[in-house]
Amino acid sequence: MKWRRVKAIVVKESLQIVRDPRSLMIALLIPLLQMFLLGYGISLDIKQIPLCAYDNEGSQTSQDLLRRFSASPYFSLQGQATSYAEVGRSLDDGRCSIAIVIPSGFSKRLNDTGQGLVQALLDATDTNNASLAAGYASAVIASYSAAVQLQTIEQRGASVQTLTPVEVRARVWFNEDMVSRNFIIPGVVALVMAIIGSQLSSLTIAREWERGTMELLVSTPIQPLELMLGKLLPYFVVGMVDACICLALAVFWFEVPFRGTLSALFFTTGLFLTVVLCIGYYVSVSIRSQVGASQVALLLTMLPTTLLSGFSFPIDQMPTAVQAVTYIVSGRYYVTILKALFLKGAPWGELALPIFCLALYAAAMVLLAARAFRKTLD
Repeated sequence: MKWRRVKAIVVKESLQIVRDPRSLMIALLIPLLQMFLLGYGISLDIKQIPLCAYDNEGSQTSQDLLRRFSASPYFSLQGQATSYAEVGRSLDDGRCSIAIVIPSGFSKRLNDTGQGLVQALLDATDTNNASLAAGYASAVIASYSAAVQLQTIEQRGASVQTLTPVEVRARVWFNEDMVSRNFIIPGVVALVMAIIGSQLSSLTIAREWERGTMELLVSTPIQPLELMLGKLLPYFVVGMVDACICLALAVFWFEVPFRGTLSALFFTTGLFLTVVLCIGYYVSVSIRSQVGASQVALLLTMLPTTLLSGFSFPIDQMPTAVQAVTYIVSGRYYVTILKALFLKGAPWGELALPIFCLALYAAAMVLLAARAFRKTLD
């Protein structure tokens, strides 16, 4: 391999990038847009859930319970209905996603038996939001129940400490505030890198075919490996610059805590970038149309990274067959590494297995991409 020929291709491709506004836009602007759109658009936290209430009793006790819902940051009380039918209409027309119905006799039943019944009606057209709303409502009611029990026990003169022999003191590790953005943003970084890397390299060889310059390249003494390195090295540099931008946004703009080592972060980012660049290059060699190569590269990188990397859905909750498929998705290893570095501050030793798998994947893709190009015009 002659590095002089590699350098010549690097210079040629770098000039091509600078002179091509579309490539520059893809390289510099798209990562910023994707980070902001995905960073703000994807969130598993829901607050201010619209709530309507029907207090059929109107006592001090029932109003105390409704005040707890009003004080919760997860609910936004839209008003109190005057009939059960109005509650149904509020759910039907989307004015509220959850309705709390307090029946008459609630206070008497609570005082007599120590148990009160409250009905919660949920709009389950979005099952995830409905589940979260049900959980938040249960937490509010459980807090109210505990307060009522404590008050009852104190009125009877019993010692509270003797009636609570087992106490749970939960301590959350790694994501102390339970903010979904903290584990979503690292996955967004992986998704942006997959899209940008494959899109940039998918245009390299296809562009030569469309512009009719492939004949000149084939007539030169350059070897396939030299051509691949010369084509991909400028995009690797651009991709690492994009990675720095995305990671800086994650830490300084979205305030995701980073507890790992920068060396591990940039090493694994380089490996993942190598994988997606080689995928794009392979597609570009196989499909001689820029539009076609771009679409196929997007299909091969974006969809697996979005659906099968653990970024959107937890892998251990997938069917067994789908879990097996995730092992051939490079994004699975990179997303695992990013989450471990950002939130856990995992050292090199704990990341040895996903790093090894990602390095193996990168080596296989380099070999496959290097063998894909043939110096023929057929």
